[in-house]
Amino acid sequence: MFYWVLKHLLVGPALRVAFRPEVEGLENVPAEGAAILASNHLSFSDSIFLPLVLDRRVTFLAKSDYFTGRGLKGRATAKFFEAARQLPVDRSGGRASEAALRTGLKVLRSGELLGIYPEGTRSPDGRLYRGKTGVARMALEGRVPVIPVAMIDTEKAQPPGQVIPKVMRVGVRIGRPLDFSRYEGMEGDRFVLRSITDEVMYELMQLSGQEYVDVYAASAKEALKRAGGSGGGTSAVDRPAA
Repeated sequence: MFYWVLKHLLVGPALRVAFRPEVEGLENVPAEGAAILASNHLSFSDSIFLPLVLDRRVTFLAKSDYFTGRGLKGRATAKFFEAARQLPVDRSGGRASEAALRTGLKVLRSGELLGIYPEGTRSPDGRLYRGKTGVARMALEGRVPVIPVAMIDTEKAQPPGQVIPKVMRVGVRIGRPLDFSRYEGMEGDRFVLRSITDEVMYELMQLSGQEYVDVYAASAKEALKRAGGSGGGTSAVDRPAA
């Protein structure tokens, strides 16, 4: 109930007026039933603008750090994520990765929309990076379609490190659902998982117009840090990987 109030009566109307999000492809999101929304990841605000433009609720798997922050900012962030029905997951790998997968499958088996960032973390430079295969495993095990979503200009509205977004128009482009039922029962085949993930990333590249880099975003951030640059922050699920 509070999620509905937050979206439709409190925060949502103000965001729609201020940012005037331009949306394409709303007809590609089913009115009911489970599906994965696989999005590129440019900004912290991606998890705000995507649910904002949809009639249905979207559940994202958010890194657990967002729920444990200290101070006024940390508590405010935790309350926002809780109110928005985001689920905390441990991204440390191993058993935690499997737990994140199971959490996502639970959402899908409830017939809901699950938001995933296949890159695993925000792009450090606006380019599209290699996807992690967790999206493919969830699609096959959950027997659900994957709907590619491209966020447009959200990194300009809220670059990494900027707390208050700049008021400007942003965009959301939603592609046609991708059906991977032909691979049913092959979720244990890493080559199949990579093939599915690469297909999803290709669709995201086409929708977003981003340059594609066949390197994990997390690795690119580490390289930037070693070079003395800024790698930005991290968000959402980056496991399980290939």
